[in-house]
Amino acid sequence: MRVLRVSRSHVSNSALREAVTVLRRGGVVVFPTETAYGLAADPANRRAVARIYRIKGRNSEKKLPLVASSAEQVRRAVVLRGQLKQLAEKHWPGPLTVVAPAKHRPLQHSSTPAPQHFFTIAVRVPGSALVRRLCREFGTPLTATSANLAGHPTLYSGAAVRKEFAGRRHQPDLLLDAGRLPRRPPSTIVGVRKGRLVVLRQGGLRIGTPK
Repeated sequence: MRVLRVSRSHVSNSALREAVTVLRRGGVVVFPTETAYGLAADPANRRAVARIYRIKGRNSEKKLPLVASSAEQVRRAVVLRGQLKQLAEKHWPGPLTVVAPAKHRPLQHSSTPAPQHFFTIAVRVPGSALVRRLCREFGTPLTATSANLAGHPTLYSGAAVRKEFAGRRHQPDLLLDAGRLPRRPPSTIVGVRKGRLVVLRQGGLRIGTPK
């Protein structure tokens, strides 16, 4: 795993170009978000998605969340409307993840014989300028599942990431190492069930739901 030192507030053009090149080749990049380190890959690349699951040792039935550069980029992947659209307009960029109907069948469910509208994607526009810039330069949303192995604690430093994957057969290709991150709560996840807003995970952003 190659390591590039970066700043959370600024990533050099050369580091950004290298990360985008790795992603376009189907590689996996570890990157710092505003909450923890995550694993980025091209969600439209079947081999890249499969590598994420192998690297994490994670069950492939669990969906991969996405991050995007903007609400406009999000709308290319999901149908964003109603209460979810209102919340997104209010809280993005920020620690809000919405679960919305996918416009295209996610690769994790490519063999599942179900109507397209049954498929949903969890996506957010993060507060991290670095992550937004990476998504913008890549051109589409990226996966953003946590960089730790399945069942292991969340990773908050580049050193912890290197230790996590030391000696393992399946590793990410590139680490954008911004050092130690401040420990913040995860994003709040919301969705809609039977026309009602539901908080699926309460994170740092407090959201009330209609009674």
